Amino acid sequence: MVPTGTTATAMGRRRVPVLRPPRERNRDNRSRTKEDQPPVTQTLRTELPDLSSLQQKVGAVLTDFLDTKEHVAPGAELLYLTTTLRRLLTGGKRLRSLLCLYGWQAAGATGDMTAAVRAAASLELFQVFALVHDDVMDDSDIRRGQPSAHRALATAYTDGGGPGSRAQAHGLGAAVLLGDLALVWSDELLRTADLSPVRLAQVLPLVAEMRSEVMYGQLLDLQTTGRLVGDVDTALHVIRYKTAKYTIERPLHIGAAVAGATPPVLDACTAFGIPLGEAFQLRDDLLGVFGDPAKTGKPVLDDLRESKATVLMALAVQRASTAELKTLREFVGRSDLKEEHAAAVRTILNSTGARQTVEEMIATRRAAALAALDNAPFPGSVTASLRRLALDATARQT
Repeated sequence: MVPTGTTATAMGRRRVPVLRPPRERNRDNRSRTKEDQPPVTQTLRTELPDLSSLQQKVGAVLTDFLDTKEHVAPGAELLYLTTTLRRLLTGGKRLRSLLCLYGWQAAGATGDMTAAVRAAASLELFQVFALVHDDVMDDSDIRRGQPSAHRALATAYTDGGGPGSRAQAHGLGAAVLLGDLALVWSDELLRTADLSPVRLAQVLPLVAEMRSEVMYGQLLDLQTTGRLVGDVDTALHVIRYKTAKYTIERPLHIGAAVAGATPPVLDACTAFGIPLGEAFQLRDDLLGVFGDPAKTGKPVLDDLRESKATVLMALAVQRASTAELKTLREFVGRSDLKEEHAAAVRTILNSTGARQTVEEMIATRRAAALAALDNAPFPGSVTASLRRLALDATARQT
């Protein structure tokens, strides 16, 4: 039986089933007085942020926001979702937050960056929404070296006494709710960022475009997964909408719009962001097959088991001999793929030159992104930071 707890209602107090938070530490925010709660906002003044200071600023905003949400929640049951949400908000690269703040500074903003940091934090909540739903669609077990949200929630359900026969369905349903909640709260955090009506009117269309684009990219990913074909153009089209625009271009645009960016600034963000975003995903595709799980936090068999329509695999299919193509068709897409099968696939990815070509494509796109910075109307300090970020994002092993 699921453990029970006491929840207040408008009619008094009653006993209701409460799902315990997944391996939650003891947090009793509901017992605090309003005066005890941490402030929802704080004034932030800084020069160009580095990654560590960004993580602290965005992390503080997210913590305050979730503390407040838990304090005013209609019932303690909400901690069942917010516990997993907090975990997913830690340990990531927070690349979109960093780019949002760089976009803000690229538009010439200085001084109080409270609104920019809250806008950046809203992107982190949207990213949790995207990751949770992506893991549900891909049936992924691991995210950042830990159980994915639907797996963690399924385990919490049975740990709390729920029947094992319902664990999978419960985990999937709870994960969909968690993703939806992160999406709703992302919007709330942005709309309470203390932006003027003029600035909000400039930011919101960009956010809407970003959300529509990533949904389209996810749809393309769903439609192409499982089809072992040599269609490089389609694979690149998926990359542009699922990753390049969402990960690099739009965060820069949103941060720049918070500062009231002019069209030349937004155009320069695009010229830099699209090639860098494509290079970022191409690196991710290589790490998905050749990476070290201890560093990447995800298995190296999932992409092969799902037969993801990557540029890497499309190139191999184009160039494979008859025997190599037979091997690819035998192993890629098998749910029971073993490491020895994956090793045979990796051999073909190397022997056909597919892996090397993807490395060259990364280098070409990185060079294009860096060249775009040469004529970008950005402050010199922002340009220097974006150059470092471009090099790190495309040479990463995580």
